[in-house]
Amino acid sequence: MIPPRLDHGAIGNGSVLALVSPTTAIDWLCMPRFDSPSVFGRLLDERKGGTFRFLWRGEERKGQSHYVRNTNVLRTLYETSDATWECLDFAPRIPAGWGVAAPARVVRVVRPLRGTVRLTVDFDPRMDYARGTTTLAQHGSALFAQGSNGTLVLRSNAPLSYVSEKREFTVSEPVFFDLAWGAQSSSIDLHQALRELDETIEGWRVWAKTCSLPLFEPALVLRSALCLKLHASEDTGAIIAAATTSIPEAVGTERTWDYRYCWLRDAAFVVEALRRLSHLREGERFLSFLRDVAESGPLQPVYALDGARALPELHLEHLEGFAKTRPVRIGNAAALQTQHDVMGEIVLCIETLLTDARLVPKDASSYFALVRRLVDEAIARAPLPDTGIWEFRSLPRNYTFSRAMCWAAVHRGARLARAMGEGAIADAWSAIASREQEIILRDAFNQELGCFTQALHGEHPDASNLLLPTLGLVDARDPRFLSTLDRYAERLVRGGLMLRYRNEDDFGETTSAFTICSFWWAEALALAGRIDEAIAVFRRVCSYANPLGLFSEDIEPHTGALLGNFPQAYTHVGLVHAAMTISELSEARDGRVRAWT
Repeated sequence: MIPPRLDHGAIGNGSVLALVSPTTAIDWLCMPRFDSPSVFGRLLDERKGGTFRFLWRGEERKGQSHYVRNTNVLRTLYETSDATWECLDFAPRIPAGWGVAAPARVVRVVRPLRGTVRLTVDFDPRMDYARGTTTLAQHGSALFAQGSNGTLVLRSNAPLSYVSEKREFTVSEPVFFDLAWGAQSSSIDLHQALRELDETIEGWRVWAKTCSLPLFEPALVLRSALCLKLHASEDTGAIIAAATTSIPEAVGTERTWDYRYCWLRDAAFVVEALRRLSHLREGERFLSFLRDVAESGPLQPVYALDGARALPELHLEHLEGFAKTRPVRIGNAAALQTQHDVMGEIVLCIETLLTDARLVPKDASSYFALVRRLVDEAIARAPLPDTGIWEFRSLPRNYTFSRAMCWAAVHRGARLARAMGEGAIADAWSAIASREQEIILRDAFNQELGCFTQALHGEHPDASNLLLPTLGLVDARDPRFLSTLDRYAERLVRGGLMLRYRNEDDFGETTSAFTICSFWWAEALALAGRIDEAIAVFRRVCSYANPLGLFSEDIEPHTGALLGNFPQAYTHVGLVHAAMTISELSEARDGRVRAWT
């Protein structure tokens, strides 16, 4: 089956994250948090999921969508032979002192531009993943949608009876639709909606203005940065992996997962990408979340936005799934897995932030106590099998990437210890890190294959090893890594895109290209001095972005279809890092400097 196009725009404010189709349909929205049940879920079931859209002459029409420049405000323009109108979609994000006000709300403004615009409002919420019944009732100036898990409130200056009855009406002046969570939400009028639109635009532009962008592909990097910001919770500081659940990695397979949670690994990568772009607040907020979950017990790979540890994995049998691919899952059993790389990513995150000259940590000593705990765990777990970065469910191994990240935890922990005056600890950890580095470089490189392998003493290539130079484990110009680049191009690339691996996993053969792997490939080529090749790979991958510059998790190499959960933070992290590295190295190669460039 040909999958539906993921040509949606993402709007949000740190509390909610909605996906809006060029047809105006909000096809995915969870409230009141990213990991709450969906209120519109047509993305996973066209008939049952629920949507919120505007129909032209009773039909869904496709317009031209673009983001208002340097914002996460979406504008879609509709033109017919006799009328033109626009729809502006945003989640209010209002600057307030040093922070922002980010209510669980979505606002839509429809403006007629030419001719007679007659629309029908199809407001069809299906609360709680379309489980049970959602009832609509008008009370005063609001339309209430009541489900088993809460209440949605819709306010508008359009006649609400027309909305509830799906009656066509003439839009002769701007109309707004304010969708809020909770029966006690405040009233709003057109003037306030337009003011919030202006304030949200200005707030996003202030945030974008402080991005330190590379000279190479700055517009793509800025869009990725704005997308990453949508994944960060204003409430807790947690950072989710993606907005959606159960968009399959490959159509017709069981590779459907719920990514609306905070993987510590992914979050650490997001923090570093934003730090390189000069956004540090997200990292500070994530460190607070990290300390909270660390104090609640042993670290696990993934948490709910509020730090909850239990994420029971359930199947929603009543939904047909994206491209009719089941199961539709909520929850994620990865919370129960052992993934040894997590210690490394967290130590890297803490060490990088605590030593950033722009930050003045309030309580660095408490974070060092956490680092000591993580380093001790990394030392103990390094020789042991785990489920790895790809979360194999029944294939425990001593995976190279996990072992390398354990090394990184010890190596970077030693650097932090020395910076904090703990010389004896630093010396002890440095000695252990040196021995670990020797083991990895000896046992993870297969001389016959000429490449680093998925596991120590292994025989399969794995794209995660493309990160080994960025960790400092091996130089990118080391003959072993150069050989690895060549072997991976031969064995892991399909249609110009990099797969994670080719060996069978729990679900058989993997066929889709995991998009971040291609960005890792581009960055590795640049680090190896093959900058022109890196640029070619980078631009090839970027050609698969949707019309708004957004990526999902995977690309089907033969068709170019976007698959996997969307938008995927990890993919946009890869784009940012690859672009920054390519830019820095190409500028040095070409003798360019920043001043007056």
